[in-house]
Amino acid sequence: MARILVIDDEPQIRRFLRIALEAEGHAVTEASTAREGAGRAATSAPDAVILDLGLPDRDGTEVLREIRGWSEVPVLVLSVRAEEDQKVAALDLGAQDYVTKPFGTRELLARLRALLRNKTAETETAARIEIGDLLLDAAQHSVRLGGQPLSLTPKEFDLLWLLASHAGRLVTQRMALQRVWGPAHAEDSQYLRVFIRQLRAKLGDSAADPVWIFTEPGIGYRFRES
Repeated sequence: MARILVIDDEPQIRRFLRIALEAEGHAVTEASTAREGAGRAATSAPDAVILDLGLPDRDGTEVLREIRGWSEVPVLVLSVRAEEDQKVAALDLGAQDYVTKPFGTRELLARLRALLRNKTAETETAARIEIGDLLLDAAQHSVRLGGQPLSLTPKEFDLLWLLASHAGRLVTQRMALQRVWGPAHAEDSQYLRVFIRQLRAKLGDSAADPVWIFTEPGIGYRFRES
């Protein structure tokens, strides 16, 4: 089962997609506006996003650009815009695939399966992250800085892995809390502040003059680029 976020302003399209996706065993979250869609992309941790471009409050390409600022979640654009330059623009912004309306259900589901397979393959190969002299090993659940091991708790490791795997991109507070502590803790920002402070201490980092973890006030954190 995968978590699929559908961002489309047409209720009948959302309803049709929900039926088709749930029949495949997926869990579906819906959004009808750009604002709602961007928010749900940040908070619901979807495995893939199906995105319409003709949204009522903002163009869907702006949502895509916003998502790509902090996430590599696979995005399949579903739009009536069939012009080649529109497709190229969306793909250049980071969409993995583009399907035009009207569409065939079997084709859409097949393309979605391909995106999810690729995402799984990428996740499985990303067992190590190396940024500067910092090395994280997922298999061993270990961290080395300058060749020296760091002693981290499981939660500290999970948070550091999340930040480092999104190096250079914004990780919102809600995203970090939901990914590391679970959906029930999406508002418990005090947890996050405490663990960020602990991570900084162990990395020899400073909030006033950061090298590794940079604060985006009121929004979240951004890890040093690789």
